[in-house]
Amino acid sequence: MALGMYFAPSSFTPERYDNTIKRLEEAGAGAPPGRLHHVAVETDGLIQVFDVWDSEESFQAFGATLIPIMTELGVDPGQPQVSPVRNMIRG
Repeated sequence: MALGMYFAPSSFTPERYDNTIKRLEEAGAGAPPGRLHHVAVETDGLIQVFDVWDSEESFQAFGATLIPIMTELGVDPGQPQVSPVRNMIRG
C-alpha cells in the first residue's frame, strides 16, 4: 500500500530546499526508487513537502541519504505525518 509522507520542517527555507535537492542529485538520489510523487510548497517563507512512497522500506532507504544532507544544512526534518494513500488521481 502506498504511503503519503508530509513534512513541515522548521527552518527549511527555499534556499535550503534547493541545496538539498542539488545534493541529493549529486548523491544519485534525485529520483529514488519507490518514490511515486514529490511535491514541495512554500508557505510563509518555508518549504513543506508531500511525498508518496510505495512502501515504508523505500522511504527508510532514502532517509539514509536525505537525513545527513538535511542535518549538514542545518535543517531538522522532524517526524513526518504518515498516512495510507486511499486514492491518487492524475490530471
